[in-house]
Amino acid sequence: MSTPEPRPASEPRPTSGPRPASGPRPASGPRPASGPRPASEPRPASGPRPASEPRLASEPRPTSEPRPVRVPVADLVRLRRARDRMDRDYAQPLDVPALARTALMSPGHFSRSFRAAYGETPYSYLMTRRIERAKALLRRGDLSVTEVCLAVGCTSLGSFSTRFAELVGESPSAYRARDHEDGAAIPACIAKIRTRPVRRPQASGGIPPVA
Repeated sequence: MSTPEPRPASEPRPTSGPRPASGPRPASGPRPASGPRPASEPRPASGPRPASEPRLASEPRPTSEPRPVRVPVADLVRLRRARDRMDRDYAQPLDVPALARTALMSPGHFSRSFRAAYGETPYSYLMTRRIERAKALLRRGDLSVTEVCLAVGCTSLGSFSTRFAELVGESPSAYRARDHEDGAAIPACIAKIRTRPVRRPQASGGIPPVA
């Protein structure tokens, strides 16, 4: 038998030499400086908000008007009786309790209902009637202010004079001393209307006649 030939020894692998050192990387030049970024345009400053027009000090604030109080018809009839008594018996010592009894009401309910119906208190209405009569007596000139005050049912000369000045615009003595000849030729009914003291208007709504 033939003997196998010995395999040739493998040649040694060539060793790789040292890698050539890579040269230094070329330094990159300085980056070109970028120009200044364009500043964003400033937002237009919003002007001050238009303030609401100031309200005048004398200008009242709008308020809802109070609703008128409606007085029942039955109460209006009773109130008319009390008012007729004041027109007729103004010289008598009348007061609110006495007038409330005439109207068949309590004094508190009578005062509230009278004001709602006629726009003034019972005392104010009574004093207006007394001042109206006092003006007629003062125009005559034969009575003093004190006598006229007592003749129309007033017991306080000071209260009478104050109320007279509020309604007429002058004191009783000044009114008495003034010349009233311009109304001598005027019928009494017309003179009464012209010289009537100013009262607040009556509440709207008719009042049925008293039976």
